[in-house]
Amino acid sequence: MNYYNDFGQVYDVLTQNIDYKSIASFIKNISKNIGVKGNIFLDVGCGTGSLCEEMFKLEYDVLGIELSESMISCAMEKKYEKNLNILYLNQDMRYMDMYGTIDIISCTLDTVNHLENNRDVLMFFKKVELFLDPEGVFIFDMNTIYKHQNILKDNIFTYDYEDVFCVWQNQLMKENIVKITLNIFTKKEDNEYYRLYEEIDEKAYTEEEIEDILDLSGLKVVNKYDGHTFENIQKKSERITYVVVKKGRFKNNE
Repeated sequence: MNYYNDFGQVYDVLTQNIDYKSIASFIKNISKNIGVKGNIFLDVGCGTGSLCEEMFKLEYDVLGIELSESMISCAMEKKYEKNLNILYLNQDMRYMDMYGTIDIISCTLDTVNHLENNRDVLMFFKKVELFLDPEGVFIFDMNTIYKHQNILKDNIFTYDYEDVFCVWQNQLMKENIVKITLNIFTKKEDNEYYRLYEEIDEKAYTEEEIEDILDLSGLKVVNKYDGHTFENIQKKSERITYVVVKKGRFKNNE
């Protein structure tokens, strides 16, 4: 499984265009619509904690897990600087271990795409089923095959900020895997630039694959949306959000 090693140092700069406040509101509205009564929120693959912070502002009891030590270190620094009561844990999503059940579990920004095969996805979903409250909801999003084959594919993207320059190179491999190479240059106090290098693989799965794995895990999809909106999925949707509950959550609809 891939994870970001040194990327945490510049992650917030390179993702400053992401509207975490809007994503938090989206998650809250889904949870309200689905009838979640509890207040415990877990973000899987929480990165530097930006979504956790927004959910904390919405008065949830917040936990975040993250495999990258660099990312979790940045999240912890921000937590102490802002005096936020958020619990961060350095865990692999496939082996996550909670102290009790969780009302809302999220896994956003294509984190599930970092899982390399169906077995890893199944391991993660089974852990979600184990720790998800019977009346809770699991919300996750994934990059689509369309995005891998038409947007990412073999393209190169550049990001140029005041103290950070990033070259993002993609290579479309077999089985809808995109190999991502990141060359990041950061400006330090001595005005010299230091290079960070990361390689990450992302795999796109069909909707049928994901729903079959969810079924094997004791979970089921109740809604699917185009990205972080309440719009229907289109042929050219680049991201799909899945709204998932435990089997038996709505017994009358079984």
